[in-house]
Amino acid sequence: MRELELKYGCNPNQKPSRIYMEEGELPIKVLNGKPGYINFLDAFNGWQLVKELKKATGLPAATSFKHVSPAGAAVGLPMSDVEKKIYWVDDMDMEFTPLANAYARARGADRMSSFGDFISLSDVCDVATAKIIKREVSDGVIAPGYEPEALEILKAKKKGNYNVIEIDENYVPKELERKEVFGITFEHFFDNIVTDNKEIPESAKRDLAISMITLKYTQSNSVCYAKGGQAIGIGAGQQSRIHCTRLAGSKADNWWLRQSPQVLGLQFVDGIGRADRDNSIDLYIGEDYMDVLADGAWEKIFKVKPEVFTREEKRAWLDQLEDVALGSDAFFPFGDNIERAHKSGVKYVAEPGGSIRDDNVIETCNKYGMAMAFTGIRLFHH
Repeated sequence: MRELELKYGCNPNQKPSRIYMEEGELPIKVLNGKPGYINFLDAFNGWQLVKELKKATGLPAATSFKHVSPAGAAVGLPMSDVEKKIYWVDDMDMEFTPLANAYARARGADRMSSFGDFISLSDVCDVATAKIIKREVSDGVIAPGYEPEALEILKAKKKGNYNVIEIDENYVPKELERKEVFGITFEHFFDNIVTDNKEIPESAKRDLAISMITLKYTQSNSVCYAKGGQAIGIGAGQQSRIHCTRLAGSKADNWWLRQSPQVLGLQFVDGIGRADRDNSIDLYIGEDYMDVLADGAWEKIFKVKPEVFTREEKRAWLDQLEDVALGSDAFFPFGDNIERAHKSGVKYVAEPGGSIRDDNVIETCNKYGMAMAFTGIRLFHH
């Protein structure tokens, strides 16, 4: 098949729309549903991301895409009991495969942004992964294959209209190879350490690789915080780099705050929806906490009215976050980005370098004992 008609273009009024190959066959099969233009942009960008993550780490990978940028990305490391709880999979009585762990992490890191995502999986979708996907609001999935039972589970989503795409894992886009640094093992670029602290352990190199590969497929300017085999905060599409760093940092902070005793102890009313829980937690840990704690509001959400999670308590909990990796798709022009990163537990940094103020950025890293590597590669994506 050299051509495929799409549901519609970038917007519903843009019809007809198609994808096609000038030479050869399309490397994909639509097994269910009728994907649209943005679905395929998310699918193809996400597929490249997870394929590179697996190549760089040797682990199954998953990503959750929204509007052509990842909301989350992760590799298949086991989840702790706390992580299972904050990703809403602690009630699932099953064995979590590496791929299921990867998607639970990718989806769960920023649940507000991943709502209605398009999923990319590096490996054949197994039943455990399909069962997690079944519970979530999602537009579709792309993978190199599907176990028969997993495919049936996915085909039943959205009243039978869920988009399921199979991609040829051996397909190599020749033109993209010429234009992009497609297929790079990023670990090789963490050797040029420019700070006083030269120690970057293997776990941090893995997390730096995850952050930099994620940024390759994130709308620029972009910054990514990573820890424990997953992206925990992605700041995408900002004109100012410090705004990227603040946005991604606030998402990383939220990821950590969701693991605090105050949030883990919240008692939700029976029957509350998953998205409503996510929204309530986001408000509770933010500045608008009275939206869920005011009389007449909290009773609809919680069985017991929670205490205010004070700014001082939040700061004390955030001060326990450490060993976070930070990647940037272009150089940091000022040390203020490092100052902000420090507040979210960053210890390891990778960025291209090349700013006229590199000395100021290095000096700020040294101030906090951070290790920073210059990669020499800018990763703008539009």
